[in-house]
Amino acid sequence: MKLAFLGLGVMGYPMAGHLARAGHEVTVFNRTPAKAAKWAEAFGGKSAATPSAAARGAQIVLMCVGNDDDVRAVIVGADGALEGMAAGTILVDHTTASAQVAREMNAAAAAKGAAFLDAPVSGGQAGAENGKLTIMVGGDAATFAKAEAVLATYARAVTLMGASGSGQLTKMVNQICIAGLVQALSEGINFATRAGLDPSLVLDVISKGAAQSWQMENRGKTMIADKFDFGFAVDWMRKDLAICLAEARANGAALPATALVDQFYARVQAKGGGRWDTSSLIRVLREAP
Repeated sequence: MKLAFLGLGVMGYPMAGHLARAGHEVTVFNRTPAKAAKWAEAFGGKSAATPSAAARGAQIVLMCVGNDDDVRAVIVGADGALEGMAAGTILVDHTTASAQVAREMNAAAAAKGAAFLDAPVSGGQAGAENGKLTIMVGGDAATFAKAEAVLATYARAVTLMGASGSGQLTKMVNQICIAGLVQALSEGINFATRAGLDPSLVLDVISKGAAQSWQMENRGKTMIADKFDFGFAVDWMRKDLAICLAEARANGAALPATALVDQFYARVQAKGGGRWDTSSLIRVLREAP
C-alpha cells in the first residue's frame, strides 16, 4: 500500500521502518527534516517537507507525535495532513493524547470525507523496535477492518475498543495501572533493602507468584541497580497522567493513588529526572529519611 508516517521519534521511527520492510511504499514527515532524510536513506522510502505533502496520495496516513497540540498542528494546522488527504483516506493517530482531541480529529476527518482512528500504543521503545506493540483502537469498525493488517505490521495485538476516543480511554487505563504497579514495586524493593534482605533474591522468589508483573520482570533488576537512563521518560508519564486525571475529573472516577504517584513523579522531575525511566520512582523512597 501507499502509506505516510508523520513523526519519527523513538516510537515512530522504528514503526515506520517496519512498514517499509513489509513492502509498503512509505513517505515520512518529521519536524526535523534531517531525521526524515536519515529514515528515507535507511529504509528506502521518501521524505516530505510537510504533513500535507507526505499524506498526498496515501491510502493510510499514520502518525505518532507528542501531545494534543501536536496532534492538532499535524492534522489540521497549516499544511496539515488533512490538506493532502483525499476522500476515503484513513488517518491513524498513535499519539497518546486525550479522548477529546481524538473526537475532534474524527470530526475533522469526516468533514473531509476521510476516516480517523485513535490508536495509542503500549510496549515502549523496545516494543516499537521489535514490532511487538499492543494497539488499542477507537473508531468505526469498517475503518478498523481496512487498517488492521497494516497496524499488525508492528504489533502483537490490535484491538478495536469502541467508538472514537475509546482507544485513548483504554490507554489511560493502561497508564493508571502502570503508575500503581511501579510505585508498589518501588516500595517493595526499598522495603526489602531496608529490612536487610537481598532484593534481587526477593524479586526472584516473588516473581514466581501472584506479585509477578511486566514491571517486575523488566525493571526490577535495573531499579535495584539504580539505573534509569533508558525507557519511558518521567516527563512523558506525567503528560499521560495529566490526561488521565483530567478525564477522571470529567467522568467522576476516583484516582487517589494515581494522583499521589503523579506528585511523586513531580519530585523525580525536581531532582532533574525528567528523562529518566518511570521506574526511577524508587529514587524518591531511597532518599527519604
